[in-house]
Amino acid sequence: MNSKMKFKIGEFSRLTGVTVKTLRYYEQIGLIEPDKIDEWTGYRYYSVVQMQTMSWIRSLKDVGFSLEEIRALHEDDTHKPSISQLEEKIRQCEHQLTRLQVRRAQLIQMADSQIKINKMENITIQSLPAIIVASHRRIISSYDDLGPLCVNIIGPEMHRLGCKCPQPGYCFAVEHREEYTPQNIDIEYCEQVEKMGHDSAIIKFKQLKEVPIAVCMKCYGPYDKLYSHYVYLFKYIEQQGYRPIDRHRTCYIDGSWNQEDPEKWLTVIQVPVAKV
Repeated sequence: MNSKMKFKIGEFSRLTGVTVKTLRYYEQIGLIEPDKIDEWTGYRYYSVVQMQTMSWIRSLKDVGFSLEEIRALHEDDTHKPSISQLEEKIRQCEHQLTRLQVRRAQLIQMADSQIKINKMENITIQSLPAIIVASHRRIISSYDDLGPLCVNIIGPEMHRLGCKCPQPGYCFAVEHREEYTPQNIDIEYCEQVEKMGHDSAIIKFKQLKEVPIAVCMKCYGPYDKLYSHYVYLFKYIEQQGYRPIDRHRTCYIDGSWNQEDPEKWLTVIQVPVAKV
C-alpha cells in the first residue's frame, strides 16, 4: 500500500511559498514535475521529497544560480554545485558589488548636485525696506507654541489696538538666545503695520531700519529641519564673501495653520549681511 503523502498543487504552493503559476512554469521547463497527475481529473499531486527539491531550488536561486544552471545540476543528479561553481558565483558577486558601489557613488553625486541646484534656486539676495512692526517678545517652551501664541494672544491684541497691516502681509520671528536650548526659547514675533501705535503690555511698536543686503532662503519641511538649511545658507554666505551683521529673521509663510503636511511648510530665512 502506497502511504506517501500527496499534496494538490494549491496546497503545495502554499507550503513551499511558490505560486501555482511558477510551479506550472517549472513543470513546463522540466525543472520540477508533479509526482503524479490524475488521468481523469488532471489534478497534479506533489510529494514530500519534492518539497525538499523546491527548497533546494529556492536556495540556489537566492545565491544567484539561474534556472538553467539549477536544471543542469538536477539532471546530473548532483544537486550540489561544485567548489569551482561556488567560487565563480563569489567572483560574480564581487564584480556586481564593485559596480553597485560605483553606481551608488554616482547616485550620491547626482543627488547632491540636485540638492545644491534646488537650494541655489531657493536663495536670493535682496534688500529689506525700513518698516514699522508690532512686536511681542516672550519665552516659549517650543516652536509649536508660536502658532497658538499668534492666533490667541498677539492677533487679538493687535486687533484691539486697531493695527492695520499692509498687503501682502509680512511677519517674522527673531531669536534672542545666545546658545541653543531645546526649551525656553527667547523669541520676538514681529508683524509689519502701517503706522506706529501706542504700546500695550503685550504689543510694542518699533521702527526697523532698511537692510541694504539680505541673503534669503526658502526652506520646505518641518521646523526641526531648519538647522540643516542653516548649514547650507551660512556656507553660501561665506562663499559669496558676506558676513552676517544682525540676527536672522525667520518668516513662517505656510505652517500648521494652513497646511497639514509638514513637508509642505514654507519658511523663509532672511540674514542681514555685508561684504567682508
